[in-house]
Amino acid sequence: MSKPATRDGNASTRIADSIRASILAGDYPPDTRIRQEDVAERFGASRLPVREALRVLESDGLVRLVANTGAWVNRLTLAECEEIYQTRERLEPLLLRYAMPHLDDDRLDRLDELARAMEETTEVEEFLRLDREFHLSSYEPGNTHILGDLVHRLWNSTQYYRRAYTMLLDDNRRRIMHDEHHLLTTALREGDADGAERVVESHIRRTRLQLARHPEVFDVPTSREAHSE
Repeated sequence: MSKPATRDGNASTRIADSIRASILAGDYPPDTRIRQEDVAERFGASRLPVREALRVLESDGLVRLVANTGAWVNRLTLAECEEIYQTRERLEPLLLRYAMPHLDDDRLDRLDELARAMEETTEVEEFLRLDREFHLSSYEPGNTHILGDLVHRLWNSTQYYRRAYTMLLDDNRRRIMHDEHHLLTTALREGDADGAERVVESHIRRTRLQLARHPEVFDVPTSREAHSE
C-alpha cells in the first residue's frame, strides 16, 4: 500500500503546479528570479515545500537553481534553442511511432477537435494551450521509459520561444501550420507511421527555421524579479 501524501508533499505539489502554470503562460519570462521567501509567503508555506517545488520545476526543465540566489526561469540562446529543436525533430517522430498502436478512436476524435479549434481561435494563449494538448496527447499512449519524459522537458524549455514564434506567423505560415495538423491526424487515422513521422519532423523544423530568422526573440531583459500576487 502506498504511503499517504505528507502535508509538505501536498504543499510542494500545489506550489510546483502553480508556478509551472505561470511560467508556461509567460507570466515569468526567461531569466526571472523566483525568491524562495516570496513563494513561501505567497502560499503560506515553509521553506521546505518551496525548495521541493523548485527542484521539481528544475527537473521539468523550467528553472535553474543557483546556490545562494534561488531559482531563475530558464533562458535559452538561439544556439541552445536550435539544438533543442533539432533534438525534437528526431525524438518526437520516434515517440509518435511508439504511441500510434495505442491511439484509440476517442483520442483520434479529440485530436481532430483540437486541430479544428486551433484553426478557429485568434487568441495566442488559447492556441498554445490547444497546440500543447494536441501534440502531447498524440504522444501520451507511448509506453516509454525515458523518451516521453524527455520530450515533455524539451517542450517546457521552449514554451516561451514557441509563443514568440506563434506571434511571428503571417497568414501563409499559419495556413501551413494548420494544414500540417490536419495531415497528421489523417496519417494517424490511416495508421501511416512513416507519413505521420514526416509531418511531425517537418512541423518542428519549420518552427526552428523561423526562430533562426528572428534572433531578437532571444534578447530578453535579464534579472527580473518574480513578485508574489
